Amino acid sequence: MGYNLQVTIDKDSGFCFGVVYAIDMAEEILKEDGYLYCLGDIVHNDEEVARLKAKGLRIIGHDSLPDLKNEKVLIRAHGEAPETYRTALENNITLIDASCPVVLKLQNRVKTSYDQQEKILIYGKHGHAEVIGLQGQTNGEAIVFQDIAELDEMELPASFTLYSQTTKSTDKFYAIKDELLNRGYDVKANDTICRQVSNRYDDLGDFASKYDKVVFVSGKKSSNGRVLYDVCLKSNPNSYFVSDPAELHLEMFSPGDTIGVCGATSTPMWLMEQVKTVLESY
Repeated sequence: MGYNLQVTIDKDSGFCFGVVYAIDMAEEILKEDGYLYCLGDIVHNDEEVARLKAKGLRIIGHDSLPDLKNEKVLIRAHGEAPETYRTALENNITLIDASCPVVLKLQNRVKTSYDQQEKILIYGKHGHAEVIGLQGQTNGEAIVFQDIAELDEMELPASFTLYSQTTKSTDKFYAIKDELLNRGYDVKANDTICRQVSNRYDDLGDFASKYDKVVFVSGKKSSNGRVLYDVCLKSNPNSYFVSDPAELHLEMFSPGDTIGVCGATSTPMWLMEQVKTVLESY
């Protein structure tokens, strides 16, 4: 007796255009050269990284960039700090720059603020690739916080400009802005959240509420995956987070369940298809 699960993949899930652009670029060069260096994980999804490594992608860390000379190195969608470009210039490294245009625009705005001597706060995840690139525009001087509670302990300037990592929740960003204004700070807020991501927050809740169960597929390192999974969970308490089809178990489901499969901006469609195939085999 099969479980006869009815499985639907969310058509709006899967790679955002920044990731599509970076991966297309990488695949083109891999086809020509047979290998390509990439600074950091090209996307926060281990399965997709493994697929590209098999085609010749070589992931390197920032610490090994100075040892590399006369090579091509891909900059992923998250963008890089100015330091990376300087090192590349010194070492005759050709940078294949796949920085997402939304991130580049934000980097420019942060740099302009910094050049105008504004104090800068960035709402974002500590140590995240994009955030490191943004902080680099301010010579490391911007204050990064991922939770408003972190600011309670800090001496903040009376007036500052507030920015956000592009994949944060718009609601949270505006709540933080209002809270800081209530505390009496003079805040100039720049909403730099990617609309492709924020529209997904709005639509995903509707999607998740339509099914008995939801399987959210994402790499564990994806910030955006965590936030989007919470959106699913709010709309549908029967939501499961999996990084790999092997994490699915029959006991999560009941016969005849309708199941929605969705994912982060770094989740490849082929991985969601695999999840659907496993669910349909029960």
